[in-house]
Amino acid sequence: MKKTSLLAFIFIVISAFSILSKEKPTLYLIGDSTVAEGSGNNGLWGWGKFLPLFFDTSKLTICNYAVGGTSTRTFQTNGIWDKSLNKKGMWDTVYSKLKKGDYMMIQFGLNDQSPVDDSTRSRGTLQGIGEDSIIILNKVTNEVETVHSFGWYLRKFIVDAKAKGATVIVCSSIPRNSWKDGKLKRGEYGFANWALQIAQQENVYSIDLNNRIADVYDQEGEAIVTTKYHSNKDNTHTVQAGSILNASLVVEGIKALDKCKLKKYLIK
Repeated sequence: MKKTSLLAFIFIVISAFSILSKEKPTLYLIGDSTVAEGSGNNGLWGWGKFLPLFFDTSKLTICNYAVGGTSTRTFQTNGIWDKSLNKKGMWDTVYSKLKKGDYMMIQFGLNDQSPVDDSTRSRGTLQGIGEDSIIILNKVTNEVETVHSFGWYLRKFIVDAKAKGATVIVCSSIPRNSWKDGKLKRGEYGFANWALQIAQQENVYSIDLNNRIADVYDQEGEAIVTTKYHSNKDNTHTVQAGSILNASLVVEGIKALDKCKLKKYLIK
């Protein structure tokens, strides 16, 4: 084989190896049941189930680690009230997999509103984004636990993911199907806004999903929203049409993010 031909062959082999060894980036989703893939029980789904419809998954892997019933606190303590929830893994699993160039989307807040120390789930967090905390004897684990604010737990996700070289996008929680005087109640008692505040403080991307969804709901009205996007037996979770709507609004939020490279993986 001539020298030039040998060099060309070596170049082709190296190039092919480089292409094959270049791992696709991964988009990790973490959150509660309104993000989770779900099982479709009672016709209810999380928006994470349908998010891959909007992406070129030949170039981006999407891994949904959202788990129903979790808060920012219990996603980090691995579903303390029901160990079967942790079959797929929670934060320790996601953190171990994160690598430079990956993306992570976070949406919590609905279950953080729960009691801090009850005997069933013990999943609530302190309100706000401060450094305050309380020490409790957890009735579920029968162990002493320091419980922090919603913002404290959310900040930990962000700081840890950024340290791994991942790009973080925080979503405010979806709104419940709860109305007053013909308008949807927004903000989830402050938790939606606190999520956006933490994202701003930590200089990461954010999507105001709560208001994006609420704007659509207000436009369509309570009667249509209740039958089209929700079940009349559940004002928190969405049926398939609602989950697809929410996923599409997440995508619209991604498109609006300045210089966010995740946009290049969206289907044109």
